[in-house]
Amino acid sequence: MKSVKESGCTKENAFCRNPLCPLNRVKAGVAVRIKQLCATPALSDRLREIGFCEDRVIKLLTSHTNIICLVCNARLALSEQLARSILVEPITSAIAA
Repeated sequence: MKSVKESGCTKENAFCRNPLCPLNRVKAGVAVRIKQLCATPALSDRLREIGFCEDRVIKLLTSHTNIICLVCNARLALSEQLARSILVEPITSAIAA
């Protein structure tokens, strides 16, 4: 099992001991793979429409008030609340490149 530091998640979240971690807990600069959308069906469909699909690799650019991600060569901003509903797993940097 990966340590909290290796997973790319911040250590204040106990959920990160699990391979899945909410997107709002990932450190900036880390590439992750989306594994599950935990939102309403309508919101999940909208997230998929803008590129946040299951098994898609994204890179977190900033994690301040708004979460900015690189998705399909586009920068998209999410609220912290919305980012909390996207469960991700860390990937190796070789896959992200």
